[in-house]
Amino acid sequence: MNNIPLNERIIFALDFSDPEKAKEWVEKLDGRIKFFKVGLQLFLAGWWPVIDHIVERGNKVMIDLKFFDIPETVSLAVQQLKNRKVTFATIHGNDPIIKAAVQHKNGVKILAVTVLTSFDEADMKDMGFTGTVEDLVLMRSRKAIELGCDGVVSSVWEAGKLRSDIQKNYVIVTPGIRPGANVDIIQNDDQKRIATAKDAFRNGADYVVIGRPISTSPDPLATVTDIQREIQEALMEQAAQG
Repeated sequence: MNNIPLNERIIFALDFSDPEKAKEWVEKLDGRIKFFKVGLQLFLAGWWPVIDHIVERGNKVMIDLKFFDIPETVSLAVQQLKNRKVTFATIHGNDPIIKAAVQHKNGVKILAVTVLTSFDEADMKDMGFTGTVEDLVLMRSRKAIELGCDGVVSSVWEAGKLRSDIQKNYVIVTPGIRPGANVDIIQNDDQKRIATAKDAFRNGADYVVIGRPISTSPDPLATVTDIQREIQEALMEQAAQG
């Protein structure tokens, strides 16, 4: 994944309830960032016109709806992405759900969400899991790749093991990114397994998903520049290590 342009390495999370506000952010970041995430909130608010607006400006889209339903419904839902110029779509389910999703992906790269970054070890125990978060992420990732997914979504802290565990041409997308010194000070943060962009790329991520650290910054474009500098430094370190 060394050939990914720097302005596509950050997937900006358009976590807004107002489609017009989302479009304004696409235009504000245009050129500096060329990859945008549309999640459940914005998709329900703006539907396909928001996605059309993004791709018509020459940008890429990750549609993060985490498809989870009976296999037939998931299959039919994924088929709705055909000809929409969506680059990534996320799923979150068991083997039959994954099989149903990849069967009709029609050029869309399907990413399996392993364990939400809002979960930590305590949550795992509450749900009855006896292993670690890392154990579950690795197990689910191996199975997802085996069943035909193009990559996975995981936190920074599992990315290193994933990169050494799965083939290099599979995509790793990492959410829960906080820039530099601000890694621990975002207010009302529901993410628990967080880290910096530099950490993510040192650990083998291909893309990072970032929203609030940019959208709440007093100078969003300067923040983007700082994060991209972190990414470039990490990529250069990786290249130097061979």
